[in-house]
Amino acid sequence: MDLTLIYLICFGTGLLFALLSAAFSGGDTDADSGGAGGHTGDVGFSPLGPTTVGSFVTAFGGFGMIFSRIDATSSPWTSLPLSAIGGMGVASAVFFGFHKIFHLTQSSSEGRVDQLIGSTANVITPIPSGGVGEISYVQGGSRYSAAARAEDSAAIPAGATVRIVRIVGTQFYVSSPFQP
Repeated sequence: MDLTLIYLICFGTGLLFALLSAAFSGGDTDADSGGAGGHTGDVGFSPLGPTTVGSFVTAFGGFGMIFSRIDATSSPWTSLPLSAIGGMGVASAVFFGFHKIFHLTQSSSEGRVDQLIGSTANVITPIPSGGVGEISYVQGGSRYSAAARAEDSAAIPAGATVRIVRIVGTQFYVSSPFQP
């Protein structure tokens, strides 16, 4: 039985399917966002998504055409398993490659808010007694600013260095001027 036609159909159909899936599927991603500051950046690129399935079928057909032409592997009992292994290898490479690319491009530079507790900040707008001012802090190499209140309701002047004590919603509570 000559499998060359089957391999050719698999190759052509798989190639077309993989190209169309890659162009129109958006990458099979399921990013998990967990609320304010909780975005994990995790990417759920599916190993059984259309891009990887199309890649497998394409590679299966391509390897099948190659193996069916080589004397040592021309038997269907040899070319079929080798083509399947080759297809799995290519589909795995496509899956891990896309997974890595999507993970890198969708990872957020936004820091997690809970990691800020205990870190220092600078007061950029004075915090009046019992009122709200503004602080500036650095996280992950980026400078951010946020509304802040003094934990003990004391006034804190601009330029003072404070320690972040707690965060409630978007409101930062800071200690009185920090003494190193």
